[in-house]
Amino acid sequence: MVVRGVSESVIHVSELTRHFGATTALDSVSLSLPRGAVYGLVGANGAGKTTLIKHILGLLRAESGSVRVFGLDPVADPVAVLSRIGYLSEENDLPGWMRVDELIRYSRAFYSAWDDVYAEELRQAFALDPTAKIRDLSKGQKARVGLLIALAHRPDLLVLDEPSSGLDPIVRRDILGAVIRATADEGRTVLFSSHLLGEVEQVADHVTMINHGKIVLSAPLDIIRESHRVDGRVPSLDEIFVARVGTSAAVPEV
Repeated sequence: MVVRGVSESVIHVSELTRHFGATTALDSVSLSLPRGAVYGLVGANGAGKTTLIKHILGLLRAESGSVRVFGLDPVADPVAVLSRIGYLSEENDLPGWMRVDELIRYSRAFYSAWDDVYAEELRQAFALDPTAKIRDLSKGQKARVGLLIALAHRPDLLVLDEPSSGLDPIVRRDILGAVIRATADEGRTVLFSSHLLGEVEQVADHVTMINHGKIVLSAPLDIIRESHRVDGRVPSLDEIFVARVGTSAAVPEV
């Protein structure tokens, strides 16, 4: 894969450190996300992925170091930053009392760039009943609704934090992979966090591995795979992670 526009960073994090009590959640983390690429952030649960994403969204203030999104501080200028970001997390905490069409109408008020036609195309593609209550939807259907809301304003940056955890393979394959590729191909940027490395390997241009709050490897995926080639065989991303960290990202650390 070719990473396009590497010199044009959408996210720039420099020497970011964060503690929660005696725990170091992020330890001098630095990374730069190029425009128009799918950027995979991989690591076991608790490795620091969500903490990093919360700093990017401006939900946490850097203790030391700096975070810039579109050249702006997301804590100091949240409206300008968040209006250009689509976000979907594993929790996907949607208001259960709303109907699908009510949530769409409610959400559009927050985004000046909301695209009604595109929102309806997504609703139909995801086979969502507009009159259905959110609380009555399956987990996969709720993920589809969350993804619709994240995408309908055509964000410059799409942030997916463990979005497919607990979803069946069909939902992951048909929705997540297709949307990530389509978004990147439109020149937008995707930050995709997951402990499912096989999933990341299918869609990412660039991969950053994080463990215990530290980045252990960060490079274009094709370079990572080629540099770990052994006797002509290219290992999987999960095998590379195990070689670097000592355990699979999919297995919770004890």
